[in-house]
Formats: sequence, structure tokens, C-alpha cells
Amino acid sequence: MGAGGRMSAPPTRKNAEIDNLKRVPYSKPPFTLGQIKKAIPPHCFQRSVIHSFSYVFYDLTIAFLLYYIASNYIQPLSQPFSFLAWPVYWFVQGCVLTGVWVIAHECGHHAFSDYQWLDDTVGLILHSALLVPYFSWKYSHRRHHSNTGSIERDEVFVPKQKSAIGWYSKYLNNPPGRFLTLTIQLTLGWPLYLAFNVSGRHYEGFACHYHPYGPIFSDRERLQIFLSDAGVLAVVYGLYRLAVAKGLAWVVCYYGGPLVVVNGFLVLITYLQHTHPSLPHYDSSEWDWLRGALATVDRDYGILNKVFHNITDTHVAHHLFSTMPHYHAMEATKAIKPILGDYYQIDRTPVFKAMFREAKECIYIERDEGDRKGVFWYNNKL
Repeated sequence: MGAGGRMSAPPTRKNAEIDNLKRVPYSKPPFTLGQIKKAIPPHCFQRSVIHSFSYVFYDLTIAFLLYYIASNYIQPLSQPFSFLAWPVYWFVQGCVLTGVWVIAHECGHHAFSDYQWLDDTVGLILHSALLVPYFSWKYSHRRHHSNTGSIERDEVFVPKQKSAIGWYSKYLNNPPGRFLTLTIQLTLGWPLYLAFNVSGRHYEGFACHYHPYGPIFSDRERLQIFLSDAGVLAVVYGLYRLAVAKGLAWVVCYYGGPLVVVNGFLVLITYLQHTHPSLPHYDSSEWDWLRGALATVDRDYGILNKVFHNITDTHVAHHLFSTMPHYHAMEATKAIKPILGDYYQIDRTPVFKAMFREAKECIYIERDEGDRKGVFWYNNKL
């Protein structure tokens, strides 16, 4: 530039942080779901059996390869080397199996193929192998997609208003307290949600994903809940037989460790997709499906985005069109960004940092003075 000219400074990390926390619009969008769909190439909605199965075979091949490495190279290691090697196996295998979990999740959305029976068969097998009651989760998760952002009807990570948070919250609102909370959430959150509906929507009666006659499910769904339970019990029995034959330590090392990682990532991914200072929540006076679906955020997990089949960085598109297969979601996300404008939210904050930031900033929701009465935002002032 010439003398006296001024070069614009590149955006700083602090400015990027401010942009990440900028609230998304909460008024009715100036576009419709149909207009969003028209922006997406039609082939993105096409499901291919061969393409979908290629991801199943790829993930399972990597998982069996990792098992081979563990059994032939980690198992014979002497201490303390084995104590260092096993956690590495648990993490890597857990990441791969999280990808398997995501494929079963696709089956639950009828995004795997054009055949519902095939989707349910593949989903039941894959989810049961990971101790997930497939049909139970499928039905409650479908209701989550139907009611995202509603403080009254959403199914998972439903935020509490200030009057409803526990007395202990102020004692946990510090770095050690947040570390403890996140540790419990990532290790026990998923089984507690399935068994006791912890962090889920309030139901009258005992809400449990294993209970066919619980309030979560309708009469026409109950038979399939029994089938889900049978699938999980079959895998539990298989693990019991393995423990008898090879020892409990063998089951823990080869299966239990990776499963804990899978469960942790599942909770973390869902938590960060729906918990963010910029996202609104709505009561029944304001909520509608499109605004609720847009009250989600894409996240960046680096190389793990591919391992997790991009469920992490295409979540907004997934909530708008849940039957779209994951291998088209990146293209669809790029296509809808110009339409969504400020209604699209992505946060590239490193996941570890974002996890603790959200635990600090997003303790409860409340109305802002001057905002519409039915719109709620996260707050942390106790």
C-alpha cells in the first residue's frame, strides 16, 4: 500500500471467540424449509445400499485390525508398557466404534438405504453390539428431532431454568467442580440416560429406555422395545460367556475400555451440538420446528470429523434433513450456508476448550429483559 495507507489486521483469536458467542437470530426465518431444500443438489438425498455398506465394512475392518494388533502386540507386553499401550488402544478403537455407532444412528433415521427393514436390521445388530437398545433409542431420538429447542418437549440435554437447578450447582461452579461434572457426564451420562432418563425430558412415571411399558413409548412401539432389549441381552450374555472363557480382564481390555470411549464421545458430541451460549431455546408460545432445528451448532473435531462420518460438523444439515445419508452431508452443508446466513452456526473452538467453556457458561436458561417472553438463553450467574 502507499504511504499512509492502513492494512486491515487479520482477525484475532479473541475476535473469533466473540463471533462464536454471538447470538443467532431467534425471529422467524425469512426462508422456508422448501427453499433450503431447493438449494441442495438432488443427488444428496439419494441413499445407496452399496455406498452405505462400504462404510460398515471399512469401520469393522479397522476395528478387527485394531483387535489383531492388541491381541498380538499389546497383550504380550510386560508392565509398565502394557499400562501405556492399552489406553491408546481403547481411545483409537473407541473412535472407530463411534463411527460404527453413527452408522447405526443413520439406520434409525432411515438414512442408510431405501429399505426400512434393512435399516432396522443393520441398526439393531450394530447398536446391540454396542449395548444400545436400538428401537428404544430410535423412537426417543426421533422425538428429539421433532422437538429440538423446545424446553417442554425436547428429549435430551433439556436445559433447566434457574429455579430448577440444584442447590449444589453453586459449589460445582468452579474448575474442579466442572471437571468432576464433566467426568461423570462423559463416563456415566449415556447409561444413566438410557436407564433413568437423566438429562432427558420430564415424564410422568418411570422413564427408561429398557422399559417397554414406560411413558416414553406408545402402544404400537412396545413390541420393538422388547426386541431391542433382547438384542442387548444377547450381547450381554455373549460377553458373560467370554468372561467365563477368557476372564473378566480380557473383556474389559478388549471391549469395555473402547465402549467407555464410545459412550463418552456420544455424550460429548450431543452435548456440544445442543449446548452453546449463542443458541436460543423456546417455550410453546414461540417454538416452531424450523427455528428449533436451527438451534443447533456444528463443531470441528479435526481428523475425527471423518472418523465420525461428519456427524460433528454437519449437524445443522442433519437436523433439517435427517434422512440424508452422511456421505452427502458436507456438500449439503456448503449449499445451505448462503440461505441460512446468520441462522447457521459453526464453532471451531477446540473441543476440549469448548467443553469446559460450555460447562462454565451454560448452567441454566432464562429470558432476557426486552426479549420475547418465550425465548430463553443460557446464563451462569448463580
